[in-house]
Amino acid sequence: MKYDRLGFPIPPSFPAPVDSDVPSRSPSGPAAPRRSAGSRKRLVLLGLLAVVVPVLLAPGIMPAVTEAVVSWSLERAIVREARGNVAAAIGDLGRAIRWCDDDADRRCRLLCWRAMLRIENLDARGAVADAEQAISIAPTSSQPRRVRALAHVILDESDAALDDAETAVALAGPADPEALNHRAYIRALVGRDLEAALADIDAALPPDGNASPELLDTKGFVLHLLGRHHEAVDLLNVAIDGTQKTRRQLVELAGHADPDDLAYRLRSLDHGLAVMHQHRGLACRAMGLEGQAAQDLETAERKGYAPQRGIF
Repeated sequence: MKYDRLGFPIPPSFPAPVDSDVPSRSPSGPAAPRRSAGSRKRLVLLGLLAVVVPVLLAPGIMPAVTEAVVSWSLERAIVREARGNVAAAIGDLGRAIRWCDDDADRRCRLLCWRAMLRIENLDARGAVADAEQAISIAPTSSQPRRVRALAHVILDESDAALDDAETAVALAGPADPEALNHRAYIRALVGRDLEAALADIDAALPPDGNASPELLDTKGFVLHLLGRHHEAVDLLNVAIDGTQKTRRQLVELAGHADPDDLAYRLRSLDHGLAVMHQHRGLACRAMGLEGQAAQDLETAERKGYAPQRGIF
């Protein structure tokens, strides 16, 4: 399972947009088949069988049963998160984590996913605990550090958040764009080392100028905090336009893609747009553009901007 800039998982079964201008976030290799009602029912039946009567099954087929339970749990987690039922998705991930004990890498990634959901469910301390468990399983992975840094920001633990961001860069490598972007954003969120944050995001931007909206949003936010509001608005305009284009392309897939996966991706995009509109609204307000600022800030709230839930 892949993750976006803030650690949110991207469903492996979601088809890539048809427009080649939209970067694919699906794993390499053949695309996973779409889920059908029949396959979903089979997963449910296998999962229930494994939960109720595992002691009756021969050890030789337990790996297949284990994979069925994990797959079934992840399917349910994706659907429930897509529908906004975060607490139930946390429970589904807990089951998946318990059943994949022998796969350390997978368990680490699922713990990071659950930690992000705990943040959204107003349980930042629980998110820290999940991230720490992931760190104990995969101490050289940068992902748990990035997730824990976000939880520390919500808990107003700036030093701990910056320490985790620094460690994530050290683990991922000094040229890793995701880690650099993350450290820049953590510095911006806590309002410290802003010139260093700008250097980080400049280093993360691709040399060909084809930057993702997420990277442009980070730079725009940092520029706003540095008082360079006009430059910030220019970048945020591009970031918002790019994200809205991707959203329109996903909407066009309605009827051709799994509706739950589509809802999942659209929910994540709307949260990203909420943050971008919030940043542009702040920059516009600093420039005295009160009308545009009010419109952006209202859009941000409507799309789910909520710092206490990690949507910031």
